[in-house]
Amino acid sequence: MGKGRLEAFSDGVIAIIITIMVLDLKVPHGVELENLRELVPVFFCYVLSFIYVGIYWNNHHHLLHTVKRVSGSMLWANLFLLFWLSLIPFTTGWMGENHFAQWPVFLYALNLLMAGVAYTVLVLRIEAVHGADSALAHAIGADWKGKFSLVAYVVAMALTFVAPALAVAVTAIVALGWLVPDRRIEIALAKDD
Repeated sequence: MGKGRLEAFSDGVIAIIITIMVLDLKVPHGVELENLRELVPVFFCYVLSFIYVGIYWNNHHHLLHTVKRVSGSMLWANLFLLFWLSLIPFTTGWMGENHFAQWPVFLYALNLLMAGVAYTVLVLRIEAVHGADSALAHAIGADWKGKFSLVAYVVAMALTFVAPALAVAVTAIVALGWLVPDRRIEIALAKDD
């Protein structure tokens, strides 16, 4: 089975996720700039989540360039990832509307953790189908950046019981770390050409 349908379906779902998130941005009541102040937490959460969804879309795009054939387990792993990504608009909205309260931030960090776990599962399924000597296996290696991210999300979840704003800062720092494009797959694919 080819990867075209997997890629097209994933792109469509991710586009819908971004659309749902932007629809949660409500127009303020009033015409003064001060009316925008109440939207600052909601807008910050939107920007953070937009960056996260963009990071996943970008990395998913590169990841699928390594795929030569698709298995059933890869399809399910991809759906597992899309499930967790599809919850980002909900956890984003809850966190923003409640101004970074403990449980909304906890759920947001848990959502990010599970999306990271799901992405890791997808990578492992692709490696299993294509072998330990595949371009992806060589590119990912030990994946310290991915493992660090998962640990950081767990730390953020724990921090919600002490300082939810600090937990949000941890998730923002992880996002900043992924804004620098991960070129490992590009480099590995270039070596195969």
